[in-house]
Amino acid sequence: MSATPDNAKAFVQARVEGDALHVELGGNWEITQPFPSWDGLIGKTSPAQVKITLTELGKWDSSLLLFLYEAQKWCVIASARLDVGELPSKIRELLGQMGAAQGKDVPVDRAANPVAMIGLAVFDAWDKTKQISDFVGETTLAAIRLAKNPVRFRWRDCLAEVQQCGAMALPIVGLIGLLIGLTLAYTAAVLLREFGADIYVANFVGLVMVREMGPMMTGIILAGRTGAAFAATLGNMKAGEEIDAFETFGIRSVDFLVMPRIVAVTLMTPLLTLYANMLGMVGGLMVAASVLSIPPTAYWVQLQTSVDLSDLLSGVIKSITFGCIIGLSGCLRGLQCERSAIGVGRATTSAVVTAILLLIVADSIFAVVFNMLGI
Repeated sequence: MSATPDNAKAFVQARVEGDALHVELGGNWEITQPFPSWDGLIGKTSPAQVKITLTELGKWDSSLLLFLYEAQKWCVIASARLDVGELPSKIRELLGQMGAAQGKDVPVDRAANPVAMIGLAVFDAWDKTKQISDFVGETTLAAIRLAKNPVRFRWRDCLAEVQQCGAMALPIVGLIGLLIGLTLAYTAAVLLREFGADIYVANFVGLVMVREMGPMMTGIILAGRTGAAFAATLGNMKAGEEIDAFETFGIRSVDFLVMPRIVAVTLMTPLLTLYANMLGMVGGLMVAASVLSIPPTAYWVQLQTSVDLSDLLSGVIKSITFGCIIGLSGCLRGLQCERSAIGVGRATTSAVVTAILLLIVADSIFAVVFNMLGI
């Protein structure tokens, strides 16, 4: 390819072959100079396929990306197949980043057939699985280093996170626990009153709160509150290149940023769960005393006979696992964040969705395991 003169203007050549439109771009594409528009090129034609190639391309900047992005949007609206496979990989990458920066999904390249798209989806899922496995492995090694040398752990940062995800979460966790206890008691009262078994409201509220609702609701609250905060904080640091600076100085981001947060949320989740359990039982007591006319002493005695240490420990074990999942999900999505404000928002949303999904999966596994063990 011959060198393009510096004064060569941007040009577009298009030719129609059957139902396909072949577009060739060349010249110097500069935002300060006039450049072709996609609307002026496409006119009233409606090809089923658009193929874009480069020929004698000289200097280029965002004007070329704007043209290509408009072509992608048109293909999405017109349900046309877009083939940009012959463009340089750098231009395709910048094109995808441009779509992400505008807060819109990158238009889908419809040139690939369904089998190829399934294959690409499988490879994408495999890459994401490898990233998660690598992060879990790095976190495990960091935990081992922490156990061997706890003096080097950043306890001050951990205590600051303990305050944020523990003490600051007491009001919302307490309110949700109390309302859940009230709801469970009212639901049980409607059924048990028909059989004259009002006293068993204490059994129902105690067991459901301790074994299921306490750990699960606390986990969901922390996933939306703490997990999202972890992802937003680390995402902002990633966008500001602070994490890259740590790595440049030889500071492991997992040890410096991730471990204090995971340790804090893992320690605080079981304590918040016990707090939610207590207020849930208080909510059940309020309903039992006001609606069913059950004395508080009778409610308390019945609660002690129905809830034993194994029930309490099962909820604590769940909550510890849930806390670890929340910390891992928030930190992972934060470190995977794109370097933009839109990327921070997406990482935050992804952290909450991932944490809640894994919480439900983990709770289902615990239910099967505890049933097999007779707990």
